[in-house]
Amino acid sequence: MRTLVLGGLLSAALMAVGCGGPVEQEESLDLGTQKAPLPDCSISPDNLRNYYSDPGHTNLIGQFGCCSGGLYNWGIKSSQYIDFNASC
Repeated sequence: MRTLVLGGLLSAALMAVGCGGPVEQEESLDLGTQKAPLPDCSISPDNLRNYYSDPGHTNLIGQFGCCSGGLYNWGIKSSQYIDFNASC
């Protein structure tokens, strides 16, 4: 009986104290600073990457890079079928 009472008191004491200290909230990250800046195509050389869905490079699904001073950034850019177009 004595161990039951001591166990109950110990449990109540642990509940009152809690497990660990106060939870500190992490600083929020500024996601705007996490991305790489877009290239300045007015001074960059042509380096257009074409992304295709097939190994024959027949179905264009995305582009990224500079071409004739303009930025091309559209579509899916995670394909393994890439063509680097240095003269656009």
